[in-house]
Amino acid sequence: MRTAARVGRIVKGLTRNRVETHPHSQDHRLRGSTYAITFDRVWTSAVQLADGGLHRWRVVETDDAIGVIRAVAVSPLLRRVYDVHVVLSLDKDAQTRVDVLSRTRRGWPDWGGGARLIDRFVRELDATLRATPAQILDGSRGAHSRPESLPIDSSLHFHDLPR
Repeated sequence: MRTAARVGRIVKGLTRNRVETHPHSQDHRLRGSTYAITFDRVWTSAVQLADGGLHRWRVVETDDAIGVIRAVAVSPLLRRVYDVHVVLSLDKDAQTRVDVLSRTRRGWPDWGGGARLIDRFVRELDATLRATPAQILDGSRGAHSRPESLPIDSSLHFHDLPR
């Protein structure tokens, strides 16, 4: 089973150029994050990370009213350019949900780089926030968490974002 999942990840990495988080993703790196931390604190940290806090990232646009950060990231080895959307929302329990979409430009396959980029962003955000396991409410990431992540706010979907 693990071998089949690994092969599936390799095939996806060689063929797709777009990857996004989802609370129930089979790939643990692509589950996004739900925090028991205020929206403002998570927003500020996410903007700082995307605007130079992470090497080769820069913010293109932010809109805190709808909770969207548009950024560009460049891969270290092949210098692939990724358009990244970070979406912050409040779930039904007023917890801060962070989801990320990454897409390579020119339609090139990302060879798994998008998933690595998202994983790095979420891990760095955890570190920047100094989030404790009790504050990370995703079953796959926090020790004292809920069994399932709560769904992303349905008022904003990745397909609604500018392309």
